[in-house]
Amino acid sequence: MAQSPYAGVAKTDWPLVTEQLISSHPLTPHIVEIINDAWQGMFSTSIGQAGLKIGVDIFPKPQIIGALLHELIPAGVAAAFPGQWRKEIEKSDKDIVCVLDDFYSIELKTSSNKTQIFGNRSYAQQVSAGGKSKDGFYLAVNFEAFVSGGATPKLLKVRFGWLDHTDWIAQVASTGQQARLAPETYRDKFITLFG
Repeated sequence: MAQSPYAGVAKTDWPLVTEQLISSHPLTPHIVEIINDAWQGMFSTSIGQAGLKIGVDIFPKPQIIGALLHELIPAGVAAAFPGQWRKEIEKSDKDIVCVLDDFYSIELKTSSNKTQIFGNRSYAQQVSAGGKSKDGFYLAVNFEAFVSGGATPKLLKVRFGWLDHTDWIAQVASTGQQARLAPETYRDKFITLFG
């Protein structure tokens, strides 16, 4: 496991490290456009023989919208940069894989929470043999959920940053399966690209 870019750096300087990481990432200038295309594509696509449309005929729960974005965003990156980027294939892959340099590969998190993202409790643990590393670049996408009789949901926020598995806080309850991030992690280890 490579050393964290934040190792040995005072917490007060973490925003500077984050700025350097994000400004040097090859996808940074393209992320918002790719996510907007995926978002708009969901609402303009017809599904099945009946031509059902999301937001007109069907109103998926946030988990379904998140799952669709989880497929569409990596596919959009791969289509925009063939041979350079691909979606996850192996269990150990990040969600968006940089073929040329795995350092730049990205884990994608989506949430209908207005400001937060969540992970499985395992995100707060070191990677197991053959598992996916929880350290690295993260793309956080927050969106509105459908409201009965409401307008089409909107993208709320797109943030890009770097997380280490130690940034995740696992639920304490033995039945809890969720991990969250502290407010200062959002402040110091993410850059807001949209919203």
